[in-house]
Order: sequence, then structure tokens, then C-alpha cells
Amino acid sequence: MKKNLKIYLASPRGFCAGVKRAIEIVEKSLKKYGRPVYVRHEIVHNKQVVEELKAKGAIFINELSDINDETRPVIFSAHGVPKSVPEEAEKKKLSYIDATCPLVSKVHRESEQLYKRGYDIILIGHNNHPEVIGTMGQLPKGSIQLIETSSDVDTLNRKKFTKPVAYITQTTLSVDDTAEIINKLKDKFPDIKQPIKEDICYATTNRQMAVKKIAPKCDMFFIIGSRNSSNSVRLVEVAKKAGCENSILMHSEQKIPFKDLQKSNVIGISSGASAPDQLVQSLMKNLKNDREISIEEVIVAEEKIIFKLPKQLH
Repeated sequence: MKKNLKIYLASPRGFCAGVKRAIEIVEKSLKKYGRPVYVRHEIVHNKQVVEELKAKGAIFINELSDINDETRPVIFSAHGVPKSVPEEAEKKKLSYIDATCPLVSKVHRESEQLYKRGYDIILIGHNNHPEVIGTMGQLPKGSIQLIETSSDVDTLNRKKFTKPVAYITQTTLSVDDTAEIINKLKDKFPDIKQPIKEDICYATTNRQMAVKKIAPKCDMFFIIGSRNSSNSVRLVEVAKKAGCENSILMHSEQKIPFKDLQKSNVIGISSGASAPDQLVQSLMKNLKNDREISIEEVIVAEEKIIFKLPKQLH
């Protein structure tokens, strides 16, 4: 007889509005312009999504200089790009479509307004993440100072900040870790200007909230997502911090650890904002072969946000 396994399924999980929009932009562009269309960088951080779009006729490149046929359109990824990228596209007379998530674009606009108003800008984010490269690339080099951890706040030299100070953040950070960094910044710069509406996006916040609610009850927690997906990696950290030490990222090469699972009676499952729901379904199907499962969905928020497509695709 199969042993019982209780699964808490986090909701919301998986695709957010920005990811859905980005994927739709590639699909609609292929319909409108035919094959191939170029995509600069992974449209979203998920191997399966990228492979499916490749099969439909998308060619993924690292830089615009990798484009072989300049008569074809190029799409910029959901993470956003530095200003230099559309400038280069215009110089080369390339037709381009920007799939930057509107919530990332909001941070870009924010940084530009702060710069115009004479602020010294601190960005909380992960070095070398495409979103951070895009945000820092909205302004002249050296205009934005990047910090990653609360100990980075200690290394900031107050004397070097001659103008009023403001902070912005990457959209996919850990809500709790970021709150800790922001509190330290406020101690150091009591008058620091914060975003009117916080920069961490609704989808990141909701997914972390659901994981936090479930994790204390679980023996193991599975987060489905890619290793280079910031929001997926954060979900694993959140689950561990919330009380489920045995939390793992189920990326494309990660096999189900059936041996560890034998010791578990209750597990949690969620997925990052760029992971398709069929990956969740396929994980549960595999677990069913091994165990007698019962599923309880834990819903912390309803997501009804839809972002409009760029006008070229209307």
C-alpha cells in the first residue's frame, strides 16, 4: 500500500502578468512577422519556455551584434534593457519590440525622475542580474550605487553622498530581507526618499506570502523554477527562513529526491513567476506514482492584473 502524502499547493504561483505578456509578445510577433524573430537574452528565465519559443521560430541572442538578418524584428526581454540597447537598435535601423515588464519600466522611470531632481540613488538588487543591469543602464555610469545586503549599508560612506538620497529596488527580491536593508538605510540616512509605491512587484510579494504561510507545516518544500530566476531562488530562501529547512529548487536538471521524500508526510509546492504550471502538474503526477496524495490549495491572493501589449501588436 502506498504511504499517504499531504501536499499544500501555494497560490498564487507560476506565471505573473509580466511574464505572460512577454511570452505573448514573442508569439504574436511570430504570427505577425513570420519566422524568425530575434529575442535579446532569455525572454523570461525558464528553460522550457525558451525551448518552446525556439521551436516556434524565435532565435535567442546575447547582443544585437549577433543578429544575422537585420530585416527581422528583435524583442527585448521582460527584465528590461539599458538605454544603450534601443539606441544601438535605432542606429542599426532594426525594428524592435520592448517586452520589458511594466513594473520594471516603473522603476526605470522612477530612477530617471530622481536623477533629474538631483538625488543620489541607491539601488537594492543583485549584481549582474539582467534587471539590475537594465535599471543601472537608464542613467549615466556612476549615477546609481548598487547594494546587495544589509552589511553593504555599513560600507556606504555618508560623506560621499552630497545630495539628498533616495533608494529604489529590483522587483524580484525577498520582501523580508529587503525590509531589513531598508531599515538600515533609514538609520543611516534618516531623510532617505522611498518609492511612492514599493518596487518589489505584487507577484513576488504574493508568491512569497503563500510560501511563508505553508512552509512551517511542511517536511519538504519544492519550488519549481530556473537557477537563474531571481524570484524562484528567493522562494527557496523564504521557505527555509519560514521553517522548512529542507526546501529545494526543482530546476530542469533536478530529479525528484524520492529517498528524502520517503521520510516526509507533508510537503509544499510552489513555482516561480516564470515557471509554466504544467511543470507543477507533472511534478504532482510523478509524486502520485509513488504515494497516495491529497492536495490542499492555500490561496493568499487573487491576481487579476493584465498588462496591455505594445502598440505594434495591437
